[in-house]
Amino acid sequence: MISFRWAGLALAVLGASSAVAAPAHTVTYDRYSLVIDGKPTYLWSGSFHYWRLPSPDSWLDVLQKMKAAGFNAVEIYFDWGYHSPKRGIYDFSGIRDVDRLLDMARDVGIYVIARPGPYINAETDAGGFPGWLVTTAGKPRSDSPEYTAAYREWMTQINRIIARHQVTDGRGSVLLYQVENELYDESDDTRRYMQDLEDKARADGITVPLTGNHNSNFVEGLGATDIPGQDSYPLDFDCTRPERWNAIYDFSAERRELTRTPLFFPEYQGGAFDVWGGPAYEACRTFTGPAFERVFYESIMAAGSTMQNFYMTYGGINWGWLSSPGVYTSYDYGAAITASRQLTPKYDQQKLIGYMTRAVAPLARTDAVGTSVPDNRRLQVTGRINPDDGTRFYFLRHAEAQDTTDDATHLKIVLDDAGETTIPQQPGTAIHIDGRDAKVLLANFRFGRQSLAYSTSELMTQLRLGGRDVALFYGRHGEDGETVLRYPAEPKTRVIDGKVTAHWDAATHSLRLNYRHDGLARVAIDQGDTSLLLLIADNAAATRFWQLDTTNGPVLVRGPYLVRNAVRSGDKVALTGDTDKASEVELFGFPDTHGFAWNNAPVDAMATPSASLIAHIDGPASVSLPRLDNWRVNDGAPEIAPTFDDSGWLATDRTSSPNPYWNHQLPILDSDAYGFHHGNVWYRGHFRATGKEIGIRLSANTGVHLGNHGIFTAWLNGHFLGNNPSGAQQFAIDPAWLKKGGDNVISVLVDNHGHLQEEHNGAFREPRGLLSATFAGAPTEIRWKIQGNAGGENLPDPVRGPFNAGGLYGERMGWQLPGFADGGWKPTTLPHSTDKPGLDWYRTTFRLDLPAGQDVPIALRIHDLAPHRYRAIVFINGWQIGRYISDVGPQTDFELPSGLLNQHGDNTIAIAAWSTAHDGGLGEVSLVMQGNYRTSLEQHTVKTPGYREVVRVQKTAPPR
Repeated sequence: MISFRWAGLALAVLGASSAVAAPAHTVTYDRYSLVIDGKPTYLWSGSFHYWRLPSPDSWLDVLQKMKAAGFNAVEIYFDWGYHSPKRGIYDFSGIRDVDRLLDMARDVGIYVIARPGPYINAETDAGGFPGWLVTTAGKPRSDSPEYTAAYREWMTQINRIIARHQVTDGRGSVLLYQVENELYDESDDTRRYMQDLEDKARADGITVPLTGNHNSNFVEGLGATDIPGQDSYPLDFDCTRPERWNAIYDFSAERRELTRTPLFFPEYQGGAFDVWGGPAYEACRTFTGPAFERVFYESIMAAGSTMQNFYMTYGGINWGWLSSPGVYTSYDYGAAITASRQLTPKYDQQKLIGYMTRAVAPLARTDAVGTSVPDNRRLQVTGRINPDDGTRFYFLRHAEAQDTTDDATHLKIVLDDAGETTIPQQPGTAIHIDGRDAKVLLANFRFGRQSLAYSTSELMTQLRLGGRDVALFYGRHGEDGETVLRYPAEPKTRVIDGKVTAHWDAATHSLRLNYRHDGLARVAIDQGDTSLLLLIADNAAATRFWQLDTTNGPVLVRGPYLVRNAVRSGDKVALTGDTDKASEVELFGFPDTHGFAWNNAPVDAMATPSASLIAHIDGPASVSLPRLDNWRVNDGAPEIAPTFDDSGWLATDRTSSPNPYWNHQLPILDSDAYGFHHGNVWYRGHFRATGKEIGIRLSANTGVHLGNHGIFTAWLNGHFLGNNPSGAQQFAIDPAWLKKGGDNVISVLVDNHGHLQEEHNGAFREPRGLLSATFAGAPTEIRWKIQGNAGGENLPDPVRGPFNAGGLYGERMGWQLPGFADGGWKPTTLPHSTDKPGLDWYRTTFRLDLPAGQDVPIALRIHDLAPHRYRAIVFINGWQIGRYISDVGPQTDFELPSGLLNQHGDNTIAIAAWSTAHDGGLGEVSLVMQGNYRTSLEQHTVKTPGYREVVRVQKTAPPR
């Protein structure tokens, strides 16, 4: 057994609400599981990207929702590029305050698996590498001196933050630290690089176990991690056929090969990313829905895994220019929690399994055990047993995962002191396994003062409340169930609610209960000083239960949309949470509990025959959103005009580049070489025409991956030449457009869909922007100038950061910002069409006054009756929160994160619509309410500079 020691915080399965002093603790691991303070622990974790949710108060919302679903850990990538706009500059304030994030995790009571990179992948720009790294030399993800010097900057900065939030020094909940990410190369220089990262982490004070996700690479030798990991996406990422399932891969062989560490899945499929032109995320959510979760998640339990993290649990949005090429603004991922922070049936299913992993401690240590084949050969049963207490687990599913037939079976299982028993015992009943379904059944399980022989229902949770045990079992609606408990003598059995029959077998000291899953049944069982409240639910009823930890022990709550927290004080319990409608709230607490409050208001609670307290609470007040009718429009591309003053732009005068993708041709035109790493970039090329120029061949790279949806558009002396996606295109020149012997101007606007992710080959350095330009008919020289975002790497608006900054004229002038005076713009209505290729900016304001204590997710919707050839960039209060391509899609609704909205005042929408051909414009734009919840969550607007502040800094900032 490998051991790590620390002093400090006792989180006690992280139920504490704040850090407290505690004696020394240990975290160890063996071939079964993590062992925290001597207790084998099943790790049930989900992925969350704070940088895809620019609203710190909403971070707390996501973490609380994960905790409420039974997750005991959250896995977090830390994005190097998100924090470093320029070499040597690191920002950990505001929406980048990861100290605050990690404090939240500690206070919520959830462990953290830290993933600081340097490389993270994550379908994000350059896989998390900063833009400035593009212009450096040295092989990435290796021990090259240039790359080493760069990544050490980042690791020093992020490690010092992670180190002070470790479980091991008593100040936080960071439990594991992942070294690098998806690094499959096992060459000597890669191994040295891995070892350097590990040595750096240890030198920086990282004392928790080091993990990997390298498909079992780096298990031994130089660069080996403490706990290796397996990544698995069994359905891949094609959401176009959500009915398609692949076969289940059995990880039992991998489990057997691990002799000193648990079987760990740092990334197991929690959804799928979607691509430009894809089917949209609801298809991905169907694709990886509750049925997939039951069958595939339980299959890796059956293989013996005790460390599972699901990618993603909350995906968020690629606001600004965060995304890598291929994926669009939403990173919803079809996850359990939507991009608008709403709960889905996938969340409910994860909660059902997650609660079980917490309630059944023996699951953290199991060995494979032989089991009888079910009498229905279409089904498969995998047995496991805890070697210490004999608890048995039976994992049931169809042998072929794709099988959609509904089947029933009987099982022969081994019970302690009872030999082999066929279950169910009640004549005419059977265990039902629907197509694409799975179940985890328990036998020989002792909890509280109870002894469970077996149940054909699944256990969701069990807890002890004073002198009484409470257990919640569930099954599919309409299916029969059978639960058998052992007692030394016949107990008193009272059916409080529902149809349940009881049979006592004196020979085996067994109480058998038979029932049909239909809503919620309740049975009270008393025998001597042993008391049990047995709750028997169907799936829908079970998902309305919430288990919360208090300093005095757990409580169980039934009814509302979400319960976030419970605090016990004397004989009262204070509950906080959310309702989506008027709801019934039932509290199962300690016997001396005589009342409870909901969101700081006492409720009129009544006692029930179940010895619980029940009350009714209000739902949210109705909300109506304003119409967006009053728009103003202005020409947004003065760069097209030959008379435009570009004297302040940068000349493309670089004569060398360390970028290995440079082909040693001059001039060097790519935008990264001039400090413009994100967003659209303008080029203006001046030339003296000879009159022989009959065409111009332009080559550009907009970012090609999973489709080719970038674009560049060109004009000559104000005349539209045409457009093209990434690559080269020759445009014809009308001689009448040329000023023979005079100054002529080629204007080119180039899209940047982001930098490629890094596959250990330097691909993230692939150039972006214009690459070359040559005339047909004459060897005329072109003198190019370039302009991207104002200030380049010296950001005039560091609060919103590098990914919010683009190179359109309106962005450089602050047209997206609140406070800009647009009174001189023309009034217009939407939809608005144009036959003129170019750019138009649209602005409007609207006022919100949302009811206090309500969470109202709002989206902006763009609707076109028919596809048009234009793309739009959407800003809310200066934040770029969406990129829309009318003729590509699929996204039409863009989440407006609550921290970016002024919920009690004026808000500004600005939209830059780039018409790439003669059928452009902007469609109808409206606000959409995605949900409405009465909540205890407090959300505040992120403080950001407005027009005057940004423009003042912009005027003084150096150009690069």
